[in-house]
Amino acid sequence: METIKTLIIGSGPAGYTAAIYAARANLKPVMYQGMEPGGQLMTTNDVENFPGYPQGIMGPHMMEDLKKQAERFGTDIRMGMATSVDFSGYPFKVTIDEQTELLAESVIISTGATAKWLGIPSEKRLNGGGVSACAVCDGFFYRGREVAIVGAGDTACEEALYLSKLATQVHMIVRKDRMRASKIMQDRVLKTPNIHVYYNSETDEVLGDAVVTGVRIKNTATGEVREIPIEGFFVAIGHKPNADIFKDYITLDDQGYIVTVPGTAKTNVEGVFACGDVQDKNYRQAITAAGTGCMAALEAERFLAAKELEVVS
Repeated sequence: METIKTLIIGSGPAGYTAAIYAARANLKPVMYQGMEPGGQLMTTNDVENFPGYPQGIMGPHMMEDLKKQAERFGTDIRMGMATSVDFSGYPFKVTIDEQTELLAESVIISTGATAKWLGIPSEKRLNGGGVSACAVCDGFFYRGREVAIVGAGDTACEEALYLSKLATQVHMIVRKDRMRASKIMQDRVLKTPNIHVYYNSETDEVLGDAVVTGVRIKNTATGEVREIPIEGFFVAIGHKPNADIFKDYITLDDQGYIVTVPGTAKTNVEGVFACGDVQDKNYRQAITAAGTGCMAALEAERFLAAKELEVVS
């Protein structure tokens, strides 16, 4: 059975940054990229808010750059997905694709979180053509235009308020007759002149061939159907952290995110670290994911150095 010094589960900005730091520290990192190599940025057209790219960069291109940088320092990047783990003993046991068993002296989890979607065909077809699950990432492209956002929680309200500073009009589509956001967030939304809230409304279709031109919504109370001309369509109905395989050993919060010791990437299992969106429900940005990837690698280095001292003594 292969023994790996530092095993990185998942890729994306967090995983690749962890790999760069771990490789430079001679931790001989092995990365399994998972089902979506490169993470959510692989479906992002333009990234303009990551430092160092004054002209912006395509998400897939950026991920390819990070991958090459990690490989340059010696990271062994492999295809495959971790399907089960056993963190009850040391070294840790990890199974890849339900068949390959590995031992790991340290583990960095960077499996990310997956945006929840409405599940309508046009939403998928126009993803990258005006459909987005991140207003902070993509709202800038819709300055001076009309947009719509679906959601009713605090995150949806925050993103609607963010968009209201950029767009001429924000159409907020709420499925029930009320929002589930906190009262203070609801009040802020309702007091913002260019946010219009549609209650009891469901998205029937996102309109447009190659790019978004409108949205068709249906009022579930009256049956009324209307089309709203927009150029950006944002989905803010939540994210699902990809942490299920760790739940028997790693502490998760009530939403399924991995709990880390504040200010660190440490989990409740010594030697297992988490970085990126799988442990971050507040920011979910490429730059913050990369920062926690750096933290995870530095902490793995310290953990392994302490282990070596234990062996020597």
